[in-house]
Amino acid sequence: MPSLKDLKVRIDSVKSTQKITSAMKMVAAAKLRRAQESAEQARPYAARMERMLGSLAESLGNTEGAPKLLAGTGGNETYLIVAFTGDRGLCGGFNSSIVRKVRSMANELITGGKTVKIFCVGRKGNDVLKREFPSNIIEVVTGVGRRGVEYHEAQDVAEQIAGLLDEGAFDACTIVFNRFKSAMTQVVTSQQLIPFQSTQKSEDIEDLTGEHGPKAVYIFEPDEEEILADLLPRNLAVQVFQAMLESAASEHGARMTAMDSATRNAGDMIDSLTLTYNRTRQAYITKELIEIISGAEAL
Repeated sequence: MPSLKDLKVRIDSVKSTQKITSAMKMVAAAKLRRAQESAEQARPYAARMERMLGSLAESLGNTEGAPKLLAGTGGNETYLIVAFTGDRGLCGGFNSSIVRKVRSMANELITGGKTVKIFCVGRKGNDVLKREFPSNIIEVVTGVGRRGVEYHEAQDVAEQIAGLLDEGAFDACTIVFNRFKSAMTQVVTSQQLIPFQSTQKSEDIEDLTGEHGPKAVYIFEPDEEEILADLLPRNLAVQVFQAMLESAASEHGARMTAMDSATRNAGDMIDSLTLTYNRTRQAYITKELIEIISGAEAL
């Protein structure tokens, strides 16, 4: 049985931990509100951008010489997976869910005889994936969103992806991130960026943009090729930016939920340890009383 001093030290330690987790919960809750608003406000723009690209791609058709950002390299041997995780832990299954999805995709492609390359955005993803795929990780970006996700950070990542495509480093690119649904729910999402592939169903786009009815008819000026040359790099940056915003909101929500659970568990542990402390203290007092009474009777 632990001594009273050991129990007291343990209770004080758990109380200190509870204060830390409670503070982290409040910080995450404050950051979550801003991150959630940013993610939700960016969704309609990203959806409209994707819809316009889909319309351009349909009008352009499968002509030869289409931009690589639209049609890819034409091969399907090398795949780039961009994993969006956090730089910090203590956020429940936020990081591990992305790692599991990337691991599953990579193993499936490798089994099919494909070459897999991994681009890690976030330190936690790299820390875990490098144990199993040390030679597959070609790029690591950390420190994203440290003071809030900014567009230039997404542009930098998009430019690196475009640079790798120009070098012929991959044929297809897919990003994997957590899409924010609620503070308690994050949906692991994989989205193919190159070759361009629309992931939004028409009803989903209507829900995001608030637009219903027949599809708009676009008249392009100048021609589609010139518009695509400017629009495709911008769309790549926008989709990466959207993934970063969704990931940031999901991370804050997951951390808030995890810290709330940890705070409540710490409270339960304190109650249990306090009960054990009181029982142990009562046992010591009873033992001392018995010894005093026994000594008095012996006299």
